[in-house]
Amino acid sequence: MAADKEANGSQVIARAATILRALENRPTGLSMSELSKLTALPRTTVHRLVTSLISQQLLLQGSEGIKLGPALARLAASAHTDIIALSQPAMETLGRRTRETVDLCVWRGSHTVLVSQYASDQELRVVSSISTAFPTHCAAHGKALLSEQTDDVVSALLPQLNDVRTVNTLRDPQLILKAIQQVREQGYAVDREEHSRGVCGISVALNTGPGERYALAIAVPSLRFDEQFPQLLAALLQAKTEIESLLVGLHK
Repeated sequence: MAADKEANGSQVIARAATILRALENRPTGLSMSELSKLTALPRTTVHRLVTSLISQQLLLQGSEGIKLGPALARLAASAHTDIIALSQPAMETLGRRTRETVDLCVWRGSHTVLVSQYASDQELRVVSSISTAFPTHCAAHGKALLSEQTDDVVSALLPQLNDVRTVNTLRDPQLILKAIQQVREQGYAVDREEHSRGVCGISVALNTGPGERYALAIAVPSLRFDEQFPQLLAALLQAKTEIESLLVGLHK
């Protein structure tokens, strides 16, 4: 009987994981029927599991359907303690040098998630809460991480990159592809009020080896961005080198 209970428990966990994976790249959510079809699970089973996952904030019931919940973002942040700790000194140095906010984000397909931040000490500054999710196509760190993906991966994600945040947000898939190619060529990504009015950003992807993909970014009020751009880029590239050097030493 104990073995049967253990087997049933394992099956529940496996089915819950199937539901979470089905929603991974669906920021707008799915209906119960769509989830049932996509996971090949009975609708009653999906309903029972979704209800349990919502109670734990692992899922949310939105107006457009079921979507991933805030608890998953918090878990994602806690799962990256090593890279956060390793990057912290370089992030602090970068923040003190530029006096702007420095962000570390992790790749999550159609979104990136903020896992660490060094906040600017200036009165006018850009600050976001840890675990904030950003659409990849309209934030500098998202575009930096998109540029690392293969053309096939980018093409598969394009239908989901439709979140419009400002008048500057890229809407045309061809313009998004062009922007990604530009990032690949120049080695860094820029966001000029594409995610939020009055906010700009510059970012580079970090070479962290196999596994999770991260980007380092500087978030700057738009009125200071262009005049400081050369200094911001130079400082950001130096911080990238410092972090990657530590990672090489760690993996030896």
